[in-house]
Amino acid sequence: MQGADKGQSARLDGRDLRVGIVQARFNHELTSRMAELCIEELLTLGVERKHIEHVTVPGALEVPVALQGMADSERYDALVALGCIIRGETYHFELVSNESGAGVTRVSLDHHIPVANAILTVENQAQADARVEEKSREAARVAVEMANLLDDLL
Repeated sequence: MQGADKGQSARLDGRDLRVGIVQARFNHELTSRMAELCIEELLTLGVERKHIEHVTVPGALEVPVALQGMADSERYDALVALGCIIRGETYHFELVSNESGAGVTRVSLDHHIPVANAILTVENQAQADARVEEKSREAARVAVEMANLLDDLL
């Protein structure tokens, strides 16, 4: 058990990592808070502020394109996708949710770079509010852990 604890803490060591964050501005109040919390968690994990690049795009459908640009640059060890899609009364919710999720996954697989997907897909504002903090911090932890894992594997 002690060995497992050592391994886990090593995986959450963000020193020397470079992380790119793409934030959708749609539902800006929520996504801005997500970015703040994600960056705060990355700093707590040891990622230097100068090694965190944060960009914004109009909405969730644009997130994968920006992630792809970051991945193409080969300057990052991990990426984070931040956004919030709240169900409306039309099919648009399903389209945006499915396509943004598929795009994020595609960037990760095509470029062999971890992408923590924290694009919330929720029914209402209350669900979004309830998930913002944990999902934002979790995205930072996933990015660091997966960057370290891939570094160990490759």
